[in-house]
Formats: sequence, structure tokens, C-alpha cells
Amino acid sequence: MRPGGNRGWLLRLVIAFSFTQGAVSMARPAVSYRALALGADEWAIGVIAAAYALLPLFAAVPLGRRTDHGRCAPLLAVGALLVAGGCALGASADSLGVMAAWSGVMGLGHLCFVIGGQSIVARRSAPHEQDRNFGHFTIGVSLGQFIGPMAAGALIGGHDMAATSARALLVAGAVAALSFTSLWRVEDRTAVKSRTEQGDRVAVHRILRARGVPAGIFVSLAVLSATDILTAYLPVVGEHRGIAPAVIGVLLGLRAAATIACRLVLTPLLRLLGRRLLLTVTCLLAAVLCAGIALPVPVWGLALMLAALGFCLGVGQPLSMTTVVQAAPSGARSTALALRLTGNRLGQVAAPAAAGLVAGVTGVAAPFVMLGALLLLSSGIAVRSSAPQAPAEKRERAGRVMSDGA
Repeated sequence: MRPGGNRGWLLRLVIAFSFTQGAVSMARPAVSYRALALGADEWAIGVIAAAYALLPLFAAVPLGRRTDHGRCAPLLAVGALLVAGGCALGASADSLGVMAAWSGVMGLGHLCFVIGGQSIVARRSAPHEQDRNFGHFTIGVSLGQFIGPMAAGALIGGHDMAATSARALLVAGAVAALSFTSLWRVEDRTAVKSRTEQGDRVAVHRILRARGVPAGIFVSLAVLSATDILTAYLPVVGEHRGIAPAVIGVLLGLRAAATIACRLVLTPLLRLLGRRLLLTVTCLLAAVLCAGIALPVPVWGLALMLAALGFCLGVGQPLSMTTVVQAAPSGARSTALALRLTGNRLGQVAAPAAAGLVAGVTGVAAPFVMLGALLLLSSGIAVRSSAPQAPAEKRERAGRVMSDGA
């Protein structure tokens, strides 16, 4: 199928990603609450959150290499299976070490699903469609992040926090399994066959030297770290400020709803501001809002800040995907996306661990100040994230678009 053709595959991919991300977004706060019930402190919460990203940190590039020259759909199925298994088995964990291990399995499954999904979008989208299609693809993330935390908040609570959080993890495993219902015909096998005839692998250092790739990786790392710390540490903030788990779930869902709204209007925003300015402005505003969460504001003020923050954070992920794909050599786009995900997972390992250390020393609100600083740095880097393409690369992509009839 030609890029830019029937987009039924994209809708099915978004639905499948909604189920998988919904399961993960339900499981992450459930893991935090279950760990608290098992006696975890702020530092231990940070370590468990970091374990979610540890296995993916080492697996991303090999998986990306495989995807550059092979099919992506099997990776989606493996990812959904690992997420479902990690959630379900985490419900029976009776120690913090076992909880961290199953959290790592869940993270590896999520990585497999994301690499497979992003590679399909990059492969089946014409260059001029990539911002829009990646934006639509990440709506699946936002839908999951909208429904998952609220479902977790509705299931968790009462006097037996350990039992209710285990129940939430079991439900999350069942939700992940539902993604199998939408994985049919998301990949064009004819296009995959033609790609297996490509030449030698492109070296990682060559990909990282491509102008625009490092900036795209860092912006993505900062934005995802902010989302991850919000998911893992807002329940801890709620416990300290006396905010019920159900309210925390609504607040996290509100942030995700604002992200969905952002991605629905991403195309007109791009026309108005351009990719570079839009990335810079939204990262800067997100830095201020993230640091503001450290203030002892009432729940309604926290809701307003999280809604605005969600809108700003909605820009970074899809645009960083396009930035990396368009800057990478043509034979290594899945590997470049995997390197971007490696940066994401590095942030997910380092940021929660640092947040746990900071929270243990200075209080649970301090990690949000740290995230504000990270997003402020990313706003400066975003100025350089939309490097112009080389003329030869422009001609190559233009010729491909014309030959595809898009």
C-alpha cells in the first residue's frame, strides 16, 4: 500500500495503542500505591519507577535494528503480551523487589509495542504526512493516559490498599490483552519485503551525528520524564496533601485529556507557529507549570495547572518523532526511533531515581522543580531541533512522494 493511502491501519493502530497505554497508565499508579502498602518510602518508589525503564534501556536499539529490516506487527503482539503479563503477575507480588521486576517486564512490553507502532507509522506515511500521523498515533497514548489513571483511582482505595491496588493491576492486564483485537492488517507486508533488500546497517554514531537527531532525542526525554514523574509521584503528593486516590486519578486524566486536545489541533498549530517555535514555547511553558506543582495550591489550582501542562506536553512527543525520522539516514529510521526511545528510557531510569533521592531529602514536591529545570533546558535545545534537510535528502523524499502518488 502506498504511503498516504487508506488510513484504516492507522485507526486500528491507535485503538490498539489506546488499550496498551491504558493498561500501563492504570498500572503505574497502582504499582505506586501497592508499593506504599508494602512499606515503600519515596526513594523506593523512585527505584521501582526506574525499574520500569531498565530492561528497555538495553533492548531498544537491537529491537530497532530488527525492525529496520523486518516486520513490525509481531513486535506489537509480543509487547501487548508482556504488558498484560507484567500487570497480572505484579498483582501477586508480595515484596518490593518482585514488584520492581514485574514493573520491568511491563516496561519492556511497552517498549516493544511503541517501537513497532512508531516504525509502522514512519514506514507507511509520506514525509508531508508524518507530523499529522505521528500526532494521531500519539492520541492513542493520550487516550490511555486519560482513562487509565481514572480507572485506577476508581479501583484503588479503602482500608486495604494492597488488595485494591492488586485488583487494579489485574484489570490492567485484561485491558492490555484487548489490544490484540485491533492488530490485524496494520502493516503492509509488500512494503516490508522491499525493505529487506536494503544495504548494510547504518552505524549508531552516524545516526547520532545527523543534525537534528540529538535535539529530538533530548526534547523527547524531557517531555516523557515529566509525564512519567507526574504519573509516579502525583499519588505520593496526594498522600502527603490528603488528596484521595480517586481525585488523583481524575487529575491525571485531566492532564491526558488536555494532551488529546493538543494533538487534535496540532496541524493548525504547526501552520501558525512552525515546528521549531511550537516546540520551544511549549517546553518553556511546561517548565514553569511543572515547577508550579511544588507550590501548596488547592486542588482546583492543581487541576488548572495540570490541564495547561498536559496541553504543552502534548507537542513534544509527535514532533520529536518527526524530527528524528526526517533527520536520520533513510535506511536507519527505525533504529533512530529506537535511539530516541533509548533516550526516553534513560530519562525514565535516571529521572525517577533522582526524583526519589530529591524527594527523600527535601520533600515530595521537589522533583517537580527538578523537572521544571529539565524542561527549561529542553526549550533551549528545541530551538535547534528542526534543522533544515540537506538538498539531496529533500530531492529523495520529494521523488518518493511523487512516485507514491501522494
